[in-house]
Amino acid sequence: MCLGVPGKVVSVDGFIAQVDFWGVTRQVRLELCDADVEVGDYVLNHVGYAIRRIPPEEVEETLALYDELLEAAAKGDGVDLLAADMRGELDATGGGGS
Repeated sequence: MCLGVPGKVVSVDGFIAQVDFWGVTRQVRLELCDADVEVGDYVLNHVGYAIRRIPPEEVEETLALYDELLEAAAKGDGVDLLAADMRGELDATGGGGS
């Protein structure tokens, strides 16, 4: 299973954006994104490509869901494949914070 990770766009230069993932900034390609992206937008990143601009009305709910998944993964109380996959994605990009 593959999982996209949300991040906040901090700069845009053509088809390259600098995106903040929980305090870690990475370059993300924008060619595949479903909508135009501006500084301050949140995007869903998958293997270095923004695949979706998260609508402003969905950002808070999306980030809360990811925080919940990260917390569950950190506890390690049982097998949660989605949380484990998300932790792997974040670890691979240097994100995750905890």
